[in-house]
Amino acid sequence: MAKAGDLDAFKSVQAEGPAVDASKKMRVGIIGTGWIAEAHIKSYMKMPDVEIVAGADLIPGKAKAFFERFGVEGVKTDYKDHKEMLADKSLKLDAVSVCTYNRTHAVCTIDSLNAGIHVLLEKPMCVTLDEAVEIMKAEKKSGKVLSIGFQPRLDDNMQMIRKIVQSGELGKVYYIQTGGGRRRGIPFPYGTTFLEDKTAGLGALADIGCYSLDCVLNALDYPKPLTVTGYKSAYFGKDPNYSGYVKAGHPEYAKVFGVDDFAAGFIRLEGDIILDFRIAWAMNLDTSGDSIIMGTKGSLRIPSTECWNGTFDKPLKIYHEVAGNQVETVIPLIPTNPNGPSLFDKKIRTFLDACKNGTPAPVPSSQIIYNQAILDGIARSSDLGHEIEINIPEI
Repeated sequence: MAKAGDLDAFKSVQAEGPAVDASKKMRVGIIGTGWIAEAHIKSYMKMPDVEIVAGADLIPGKAKAFFERFGVEGVKTDYKDHKEMLADKSLKLDAVSVCTYNRTHAVCTIDSLNAGIHVLLEKPMCVTLDEAVEIMKAEKKSGKVLSIGFQPRLDDNMQMIRKIVQSGELGKVYYIQTGGGRRRGIPFPYGTTFLEDKTAGLGALADIGCYSLDCVLNALDYPKPLTVTGYKSAYFGKDPNYSGYVKAGHPEYAKVFGVDDFAAGFIRLEGDIILDFRIAWAMNLDTSGDSIIMGTKGSLRIPSTECWNGTFDKPLKIYHEVAGNQVETVIPLIPTNPNGPSLFDKKIRTFLDACKNGTPAPVPSSQIIYNQAILDGIARSSDLGHEIEINIPEI
């Protein structure tokens, strides 16, 4: 459970939202205590209606050390894996955060839902479309809340993208370009978890590509993907002379690199919409371009970012006609309240509220399965060397 002093930090989170009923505590566990779990625990510790009661990790002693480092006391961690934790009925778990590596997202989420526990699943949803389907089957059977970790949706400027599209200002949308990435940014400082196929499954495509896709597809109410032509490569990740490896003294990482460091796709969406996508962990370019949503009445330019995991730092711009004149309308950035909750705090809070109130998940699997289908489709198309159809079964 969090220390009393830690709970004072919740004041800033609560300030921008309705008062939280702390009389009934949500009993929460964390599955996987690596890097991303740090953000989860920091946010949970700010919530007055949360009691962190358990944690599990495959590495012996890692979970115990994790909670000790954050000063969270009374947490049970003597489990060899997540299944042992879920089987411990004395915990009376209400919810879990799944913070494991990509390859185990599906099994940990399915097992948690089958145990009757709400789940906040970190992005990407999983690795394959088949896994996403099985997750949704378990969700439907359990009746529990499953929300996927796309906190950028909660940013005011990201929400403005959706407001513009939904207002009809752009007319009928027919073409989308999105992507982005880093000039040098393969995420190896956390070891090889992101780099190896056996743990990650997908690289830049899923790590930051899923955010880029959600940014534009959420604005359009997630049109269904129909076909995809995909490409992926690993020229930087497999190079022992990659500057990042050399500076860090880890040229051996090139030998285990088994995912993509660049990916691209050309996707046909329902509603006669084309999606042109590219994403990179490393490239000889400062950006692969801004995101663009083109419509019959106007087009929206969204400034590129490295990761799409937060907000952007330049204004949106609409290109349209007014009284027969071609004009550009700048949408000023909405300032962030420095004393308000972080996007991660909002992600945790909205998930908890859905669990407590029986309301829909903030980021529902019914949408993100389309995101996962595109990621999976790009990877499969690249491996096959030709365009493929995307078939998503009814669940």
